[in-house]
Amino acid sequence: MGNLDEGKHIHGHIIKLGMTNVLSLGNQLLHVYVKCKELVDACKVFDEMGVRNIVTWNTLICGLRYSTERFRRNGHLVFSYFKKMLMESVFPDCITFGGLLRLCVELNDGVWLVKELHCAIVKMGYDQSCFLGATLVDLYGKFGLVGESRCVLDGVLARDLVLWNVMVSCYVLNGLGEEAFWFFNLMRLEGVEGDEFTFASLLNSCATLGLYDSGRQIQGLVVKVCLNKDVVVESALVDMYAKNEHINDARKAFDVMSFRNVVSWTTIIVGYGRRGDGKEAIELLKRMLREDFVPDELTLASVLSSCGNLSMATETVQVHGYAAKCVFSNYSSVGNALINAYSKCGSIAHAYQSFSSIKTPDRFSWTSMIGAYASHGFSKEAIQLFEEMLPWSGKWQEIGCITSRQAVPWKLLEESTH
Repeated sequence: MGNLDEGKHIHGHIIKLGMTNVLSLGNQLLHVYVKCKELVDACKVFDEMGVRNIVTWNTLICGLRYSTERFRRNGHLVFSYFKKMLMESVFPDCITFGGLLRLCVELNDGVWLVKELHCAIVKMGYDQSCFLGATLVDLYGKFGLVGESRCVLDGVLARDLVLWNVMVSCYVLNGLGEEAFWFFNLMRLEGVEGDEFTFASLLNSCATLGLYDSGRQIQGLVVKVCLNKDVVVESALVDMYAKNEHINDARKAFDVMSFRNVVSWTTIIVGYGRRGDGKEAIELLKRMLREDFVPDELTLASVLSSCGNLSMATETVQVHGYAAKCVFSNYSSVGNALINAYSKCGSIAHAYQSFSSIKTPDRFSWTSMIGAYASHGFSKEAIQLFEEMLPWSGKWQEIGCITSRQAVPWKLLEESTH
């Protein structure tokens, strides 16, 4: 806020001195308002500027892209400024296109907009930009258009490592493990050595697709290129072993790490949690806290899930206390895990208390609590909560497959809604 107050103070002086048409000052003011997310003031400064250049337009367009939820939801406002920019014969550059492309992920017609911008990029001769190439590859990949991603990469003649890495990640994201490894080999044939991000992506692919043998091969390459001490790669290696159900190898990889971060700790704790080994997950959480690392909501949710599987009531209460202290109990992931843990420990009252504390209950919050009531024979409460849920979801079929397996006959719930 101090920077904003100072910026407004300077803005007042600029007006008094009659310097509002000085381009460099206008750009700086615009930057201050955008940085402080004062979008109304930013747009006002922009509209009042008598002279604008590419920096002015980029500041506003990229600023709106990274600002409040209200403007993110109204992304077409940014494109209206882009059209205005073209009408004033100001030609966009790589920064302009980069900001606009990133916005497309959040829009309903994002794929169409990406393709339109891609055409404009080619027409304006920016198709050889590795920065824009990587952005396009990434976006097409997120939309599931792997073929388009590959076409973009093939069109860039002088590719940098970032562009190669994004293409590998694109294959991994779309579950194309074999293609990711084939492409990695192509990289090496063209004399491009991977970095920590390349190997982390490949290890993530091995973890997700169950490619244990390939993961071991990547580990050998990691040692060969001296990246076996990199925390990103080591954490990915732990995850690969854990998801391939080699928890002892995962633990060995974790124990030899020279440096750990929250991701490393969360990965091994989640690994034990997935196996239902609540005792070891709890011990690792305690050790994590002793070493002054702060667990995140994923860590706590995993530990709570393990506690529930083993009906560890005391440990559930202890983790709940820590989560409440760190305000994590309001998160839906932690709240949902608490509901299930307390339910499995037989404490339905604490389960409901956890449900009530969730700031924004999601579908799983409702289904978990309804299922908890049902499994403990609280038919009336289950039906009542189901009726409360209807305005939120509108579709009881979404939860039927879960609750119908519990003690309450689902037909009773269905009939109660008519």
